[in-house]
Amino acid sequence: MRLCVQFEAETVPSPYQMMFVSLIKEILKNASEEYFNQLYYYDHDKRNKQSKNFCFAVFLKNFEFKDDHFVLKEGLDLNISSPDKLFIGNFFNGLLKTKSFEYKNYSIKLKKFFLLPEKNIVEEKVTFKTMSPIYLTDKRNRPLTPYDENFTKEYNYLADMILTNYRGVGLLRSVEFTPIQMKKVVVKEEIREFQKNTGKEYLFLESYQGTFSLEGDVYDLRDIYALGVSLRRSQGFGMIEVI
Repeated sequence: MRLCVQFEAETVPSPYQMMFVSLIKEILKNASEEYFNQLYYYDHDKRNKQSKNFCFAVFLKNFEFKDDHFVLKEGLDLNISSPDKLFIGNFFNGLLKTKSFEYKNYSIKLKKFFLLPEKNIVEEKVTFKTMSPIYLTDKRNRPLTPYDENFTKEYNYLADMILTNYRGVGLLRSVEFTPIQMKKVVVKEEIREFQKNTGKEYLFLESYQGTFSLEGDVYDLRDIYALGVSLRRSQGFGMIEVI
């Protein structure tokens, strides 16, 4: 299921990804603190780093960049996707209780939300476009370009793990990732844990956006479409759309 949540906002920070991570957490907490804690923690206070069953993309509408933040003239959209009915149910219920949200010196106000249409995948090869960038690394944590010979191998490892975490069964067969027109985008993130561990203000992630195809089992492709195709999906990476 896919939702579009529209907000009124005058400005958002650059970088803005963690603002919307915090927003999603707040929405889920407003719905059910028990569910929120199950999703993000274990043993009461330890962070749950298991992959989450959702991805999202933020669209800033009619904006300009000024003084390290985005000035918005028409607000923004938060698009979110998940095949997990429990997640969607809690997210929907939390939205009903979340009229506004504040992050640092920034404030946004909920306008409306609605379901987005989903494409029905019936073929074993499908062309997609990114709605938020794809980020993938090798075993040494080095970023991979979609044109790297190891990209498909590493992507299959990631997709198998994501599907196993969601449905208890990994890939039914290998997926072939073929870039069509992809370009590099460097995403700047402001993460407190990274700042604490490195002393650096920002984390820069070499990611890619554009069009690509996936070839594999139809059942796998349907869940991949809903879950996303990237590391850091719950931080605003890897949401895709069928074209």
